[in-house]
Amino acid sequence: MAEAQGRKARLGLVIAPAVALGLLLFADLSPGNAAVTRMAAVAVLMAGWWITEAIPIPATALLPVALFPMLGIMQGKETAGLYFNSIIFLFIGGFLFALAMQRWDLHRRIALRILLILGGSPRSMVLGFMVASWFLSMWISNTASTMMMVPMAMAIVLQLRERFEIGRLPVALLLGVAYAASIGGLATLIGTPPNLSFVRILEIVFPESPGISFAVWFLFALPLSTVFLLVAWWILCAMFLRDVGTIPGGIGVFREERERLGPMTYEQGVVLVLFALLVGAWMFRADIELFGFTVPGWSNLFPVAAYIDDGTVAVSVALLLFLIPSRERPGERLMDWESAAGIRWGIVLLFGGGFALASGFKESGLSEWLGVQLTAIGEAPPLLLILAICGLLTFTTELTSNTATTEMTLPVLGSLAVAVETDPLLLMVPATLSASCAFMLPVATPPNAIVFGTGQVTMSDMMRVGIILNLIGMVFITAAVYLLGPLVLGIDPGVVPAWAQGR
Repeated sequence: MAEAQGRKARLGLVIAPAVALGLLLFADLSPGNAAVTRMAAVAVLMAGWWITEAIPIPATALLPVALFPMLGIMQGKETAGLYFNSIIFLFIGGFLFALAMQRWDLHRRIALRILLILGGSPRSMVLGFMVASWFLSMWISNTASTMMMVPMAMAIVLQLRERFEIGRLPVALLLGVAYAASIGGLATLIGTPPNLSFVRILEIVFPESPGISFAVWFLFALPLSTVFLLVAWWILCAMFLRDVGTIPGGIGVFREERERLGPMTYEQGVVLVLFALLVGAWMFRADIELFGFTVPGWSNLFPVAAYIDDGTVAVSVALLLFLIPSRERPGERLMDWESAAGIRWGIVLLFGGGFALASGFKESGLSEWLGVQLTAIGEAPPLLLILAICGLLTFTTELTSNTATTEMTLPVLGSLAVAVETDPLLLMVPATLSASCAFMLPVATPPNAIVFGTGQVTMSDMMRVGIILNLIGMVFITAAVYLLGPLVLGIDPGVVPAWAQGR
C-alpha cells in the first residue's frame, strides 16, 4: 500500500502542475475574464495534489497564499485573512475540550458508562461500543474516539476468546466502532471537518445567507445520524452475529474496567460540567424557530446578539479550562498549553485552504462559469440529482480527503443551484454529509484504517458491509434533505432564496 501511495504521489507531483500550466498557457475558459482560467489552473493543481497527496495535504492548502496574489486572483492580505475566522475558533474550542477529556480520562468513563447501560450480550455489546463511539465522535475527532474504543474492544475480545466461542464477534465489534465514529460525526458541526467547511463556504459564496447555527444543524442531522447508526448495527448483527450465542457474564468485563477507574475525580466532574455548559450554550445561543414556535436565544441578553457566534461560545467556555486549578496536580490547571498544543493544526490549515479556494472560485467568477456549464445536469429531477451528488461524494471520498473534496465541490454546487433555480442548501447539504459516509476501504477514513490495522478485519469484510452502508447512506441523506430539510433548514426545492439571488 505504501509503495502504491508513493507511485501515486510521484505521478501527482508531475501531472497536476503540467495540467495546470497547460490551462494557463493554452486555455481561455471565459474570454474577457482571464481570472477564471487562472483560478481553474490553481484548482486543478490543488485537487491533483490533494488527491495524490504529492505533498502533505496541509501544505497543499497553503497554495492560495502564494498563487492568488501572483495570478491576480485575490490580494495577499485578503487571502491570508481567510485562514483564521470564527469557524476555525469553533474547531479550536471544541478540540480543546476533546483534549481536556482525554487528559483526565473522562472520555473512557463516558464510554464505559454507556457500555454498562446497554448490557453484555453479543448484540448489546456491539450496540454499546457503537453508541459510545457514536456519541464521543460528535464532540471529539472520529480518529480519537476510535483510537480510544479499539484497545478496549480488543481487550474484551481477548478475554472472551479465552473462555468462549465468540465466532465473528470481533469483526462486528471493530467495524461497528469505526462506522459509528463516522456516523456520529454527522450529527454536530464539530463532529467532522466537512460540516465546518460547509458552514464557512456557505457564508463565503452567499454572504447574505442566514447561516447555519450549531443548534439548527443538530436538529437536522441528529435524527439522520441516529437512524443510520441503528441500521448499521442491525446489518452488522445480521451479517456477523447470527451464530454467536449468549456470553455468560459478558457485562462483568465492563464492570472490571469501570472499577479500575475508581470514583469520578474532581477534574473529571468539572470538565463534564463545563462540557455540558458548552453544549447547552451552543444549542440555545440563537433563536430556534421550529414548527411555528420560537425559542429565544440567550445571546439576546447581550448588547448586539449578532456579534456572538458559535466560535465565540467555544473559545469562551474553553478558556475556563485554563483558569480552573486541578486538585490532583497542585499548581496545574485543568488544561495547560503543552496539552493544548495537540490541536490538529494541519486540519486548521486545510480548513483555511478550503475557505481560500471557495473565495477564489467566487471572486474569479469560476464558480459561476462552472454552474452555467453544469446547467444541463441540473435539469434532472431534484431527487435524482441529490442521489447522484450523494453517490459522487460518497465514492470519491473512498480514495480522497473528505474535507478537501468537500471544499472543492461546495462552491460549484452552490453556483449550480442558482443556475438551475433551486435552493443551494438542497445540493450543498447532501454533498457535505455524503463526504463523511465512506465505509468501504481502509484508506477512506482514519477509523477504517485503525480497525483494519488490528488484523481482525479483512478487506473483503469491510468492502462487503461498506458498500451496503454507502448505498444506504445515499438513500438516507436524500430522504433527510427532503423530509427534514424543509422543516428545519427551510429548504424549498422550487425556490431560490432571496439571500442566494443577491450574491
